[in-house]
Amino acid sequence: MPQKSDQTEEFWRAFARHSGLADADYVVVAFGDSPRMATELAALVMHGTKRATASLVRDFSSPQNPLPRVGDFVVVVDGNGRPQCIYRTTEIAFKPLNAVDEHFAWDEGEGERTRDWWLAAHRRYFGRQAARGGFVMHDEIETVFERFEVVWPPSAADRDRS
Repeated sequence: MPQKSDQTEEFWRAFARHSGLADADYVVVAFGDSPRMATELAALVMHGTKRATASLVRDFSSPQNPLPRVGDFVVVVDGNGRPQCIYRTTEIAFKPLNAVDEHFAWDEGEGERTRDWWLAAHRRYFGRQAARGGFVMHDEIETVFERFEVVWPPSAADRDRS
């Protein structure tokens, strides 16, 4: 998981000044498992296509990396660590990977945006993660299904789009 940087702090401070949320905090996320994927997926968020993401519950096993909660603010960075936007988590569900539905697959905004495509892609993605992490990947693995709305910058914010 990427860490806060001078760039993310500056980006966050601009949002906090604009929104009056001086006391709020944030986490940093780069989607995917490569710089190229992080940049591609951040672009999907910026274009309004991607409004959901999925992670394995096991990824959130330390106090420094707590499970996401509704209301969390997240700075999305590209593959070079540059902040692209801030989202606020609007919905969290914990369920097996294979419990994904068509609506969530569409909201995640990747590939064909179908459940079949989503499940195949996430089996591969989490399979790579399992190979690196030394755990067994299976269809019942506990997954965090997260939906969000973009709140910053104004040009990408969901509420400011016409």
